[in-house]
Amino acid sequence: MARRARRTHSPAFKAKVALAAIKGEKTLAELAQQNDVHPNQISAWKAQVLDGAPGLFGGGGAAETAPAVDVKVQHAKIGELTLENDLRSSRGQAFGRCARQSWPAERKAMIERGQRSSAGAAG
Repeated sequence: MARRARRTHSPAFKAKVALAAIKGEKTLAELAQQNDVHPNQISAWKAQVLDGAPGLFGGGGAAETAPAVDVKVQHAKIGELTLENDLRSSRGQAFGRCARQSWPAERKAMIERGQRSSAGAAG
């Protein structure tokens, strides 16, 4: 059985078939056979029409579902996180700087101790 190539249907065709399914004058199987599409596809188009119908009369559906965001709270959180990051980075830089500054002094002290101990052993 050969597979049929993927077809694209115009929005007008989809609307016509979906409205016929909504009217209910014919069964999905009859509509599918008449229009050469699968019954599941007709059900999907029907659901799209019914889901989008409230938006046709005012378009206020999207505004109602969007959650209200408190901008002041978000800015306060951003400021708090920025301060925390600055504090962490400054601690790391100070620690690194102190450690790097102490290494030469420690190395010099170790060398001097080594010279004293080797000089004392030789003499």
